[in-house]
Amino acid sequence: MKRAGGFTLLEVLAALVLLALLLVGVYSGIRTATRSVRTGTSAIERIDQIRSAEGFLRRELAQSLIQPISHNDHGDAIYFEGSAREMRYVAPLPGYLGKLGPQLQQLRLVDDGNGSQRLELRLAVLPPDGQPPRPLGDPQVLFDHIKDGSFSYRGVDGDGAAVPWSGAWADGRVLPQLVRIELRPLGNQAWPQLDVPLRANPLNSNGQTSLPRAGLRGGGLP
Repeated sequence: MKRAGGFTLLEVLAALVLLALLLVGVYSGIRTATRSVRTGTSAIERIDQIRSAEGFLRRELAQSLIQPISHNDHGDAIYFEGSAREMRYVAPLPGYLGKLGPQLQQLRLVDDGNGSQRLELRLAVLPPDGQPPRPLGDPQVLFDHIKDGSFSYRGVDGDGAAVPWSGAWADGRVLPQLVRIELRPLGNQAWPQLDVPLRANPLNSNGQTSLPRAGLRGGGLP
């Protein structure tokens, strides 16, 4: 009688081992490709977040208005408050929020509870009857995962004397000419040094606004 053809057990095991090795290679390749896609997507989203936050800050700060947000002990109107981690000013918002009129905007660097910081924006509506500002919704996160950051200011004081860059704006009776926002994000994406000129200045006796010759670094004051 003739013996039926077939594979030995050793041959079957060897084929299974080769198939397993092939599947492991394919899985590793797919996993690497997926990780690369996710990394690229995260980098693009981070760049978009930086551009969005930068554009918003440049636009809103440049449109700061000469509108009181408080008064000092002498009854003088305060138009701007700024420290190294917080600033308050009045500016109009675009879109449907702008229909509510000029709003008090508060920018703050706050700890996120995970060892980093985030840049938050708080909005408040300014009632026309002089009542205290009414908060508008919850704080909005403009930029997160920040290693450290700070705000600084430059301009002239209430007497018209030049003020160098400082981490605090002492004389809120006038607006700074320039606001600098420096952030150090976590990861590989860099935040550009942002120097924003404020157009309005209550020092002008004719009531008109002025536009300092300044912008991003390299285009204005050092």
